[in-house]
Amino acid sequence: MSVKSRFFSPSAGPATLAGVIVLAAGMFALASAQPFAASWNDGSRLASIESLVERGTFCIDHSVFLHPPPDRCVYDPHNELLQKGTFDKLFIQGHWYSDKPPLVSLPLAAAYRLLMLGGVPAPSERPDVFAWIITIWLSGTGYASAVSMMWILGGRIGLSGKWRWMWLLAFAGATILPAYTRSANSHIAQLGAVAVVAVLLCRVADATNAGRRAWGALITVGFITSFIYNLDFGLGPPFALIVLAIVTLRTRNLWAVVSCAAAMLPGVVAGHALHAAIGGSWLKPLNMHREYLQWPGSPFVETMTGVVRPGYLAQLTYCLDLLVGRRGFLTHNLPLLLAVTAGWTVLKPTTSAAAARFSRAANGGAGSYRLELVALCVWCVVGWLMYGVLSTNHGGGCVSIRWFVPFLVPGFWLLAKLLVERPEFTADFLVLSAWGLILGASAWMVGMWWPRNVPLYWWCFGGALASWGVVRYCSYRLRKRLALAPSSAAKGQELPARAA
Repeated sequence: MSVKSRFFSPSAGPATLAGVIVLAAGMFALASAQPFAASWNDGSRLASIESLVERGTFCIDHSVFLHPPPDRCVYDPHNELLQKGTFDKLFIQGHWYSDKPPLVSLPLAAAYRLLMLGGVPAPSERPDVFAWIITIWLSGTGYASAVSMMWILGGRIGLSGKWRWMWLLAFAGATILPAYTRSANSHIAQLGAVAVVAVLLCRVADATNAGRRAWGALITVGFITSFIYNLDFGLGPPFALIVLAIVTLRTRNLWAVVSCAAAMLPGVVAGHALHAAIGGSWLKPLNMHREYLQWPGSPFVETMTGVVRPGYLAQLTYCLDLLVGRRGFLTHNLPLLLAVTAGWTVLKPTTSAAAARFSRAANGGAGSYRLELVALCVWCVVGWLMYGVLSTNHGGGCVSIRWFVPFLVPGFWLLAKLLVERPEFTADFLVLSAWGLILGASAWMVGMWWPRNVPLYWWCFGGALASWGVVRYCSYRLRKRLALAPSSAAKGQELPARAA
């Protein structure tokens, strides 16, 4: 049997195909990763990991990413502003610290320390090698995990054949994800973890429907959710609450909820304990202390995230701008425009038990995951509103809105459900995905940290809307013609009778 027939035939198992997909996505991430920090953001994260590796402390006073030496490639050589070192820093009791959640830096530092035992140079000696490796571990692993898990999720939802591959290609390439593989960031890592949790929640649902308890999946969901919690203290806590709500409503079993929460608790407590040890507060994240940002030359005193600002109209405008503005999340992930505008049609509850059973049988169990999908969509709305109220800076000088990258998992889940249950939208999906692939490639070329419009952005966005409009018009005309056809046929049958 040839390699092609073995791995891409319909009989190939999901685990085999997932392995091939994760390998391909990993190779793409390897080729995309940059050997330097491309912004203050990833420079701050790298400074924290480097300080842990070489000095065993979260204090970044002596990091090369805080004080870049002129003889080493630490930051993007084409950006003169970065040569002064990261500004994403906090001044606490006379010392500098990264403003990124600290817990995630610990396993990365420990893993790099093991590599040093094998001969890999220290971060301060070869910051280019260090930055490339951490980018692969944080962003590349997140991307590969997300792509492989979405392949599995697509099969569970009911996608099959070429549409499953096209949907996966749109997720992997017709979004901002390729650009985010180029720099170390927690958002694409959070995306990968959310995708894993989504698949595990489907497994819990299957086990519950069969009268069993998937204890391993429940515990793993709790553990990974604690990782998501510590990657972003904006989206992490609401996600943890949503997961516990899903487990509660799905299993209706106290011990199942307790198992998931118990697996979640150590990571959550450890994250808050580190915040308390560094910043003195258990509940308030480090970067939400205004006093730690009030150092000479700080650009974040007035733009810090986590503070409610007055002006309801301005907040409403900003909320909408996060989605469909010049840097909007939907306008940079064009296939999601279809999910947002038409996805509600497949989220409506089924009116009868018989219809629900038919839907599950026809769609390979797709109907049984409605609770999980709706709950994750609620998380997206809550997260969007939180950042709409508690921020003003669009996430900094990055491509689109970096905070919302994990929303691609429920967004494409909803899109897959739409394609399965409403196949009349397949042409819409293809058109938006084709333009999205062009825009995704353009974003990948400039990288994640790009403060201006992505090249070809307006052409792709305008072309997508125009093409989509043509598809919708043609679909409307076709439906109208089909609706008129039965009445025309009936009239044609009556004419001979009248003549007789």
